[in-house]
Amino acid sequence: MAAPRLFAASSILSAVAVGTLLTGCSASVNVEKPELKMSAEKLANLVAEKLAATANQPKPNVTCPEDVPAKVGTTTRCKLTADDGTTLGVTATVSSVEGTKMNFDIQADETPTAAPS
Repeated sequence: MAAPRLFAASSILSAVAVGTLLTGCSASVNVEKPELKMSAEKLANLVAEKLAATANQPKPNVTCPEDVPAKVGTTTRCKLTADDGTTLGVTATVSSVEGTKMNFDIQADETPTAAPS
């Protein structure tokens, strides 16, 4: 089961390297009103889903470092990690907030970072 995951993440990284994801994408999700923020885990899942859909590949392993408040312009850096340790930075920016719905612009970096040796 590990081999398909490695291939999928590597395929996404390769796709990014050749420009498939460089145009970025947008996503939106409803958040609970009392907290008016999105958890890091939920954002990572959203970013992974959007990158997978853009590259027409299985969902990659994405982590985001912090919860994101529902404030337009708020930016966080997430990280896509392939099974071989290669990483790719992804920027998620809150583009609009409509009630409890947060919309994001998602932009993958142009160049992946090789795994540490």
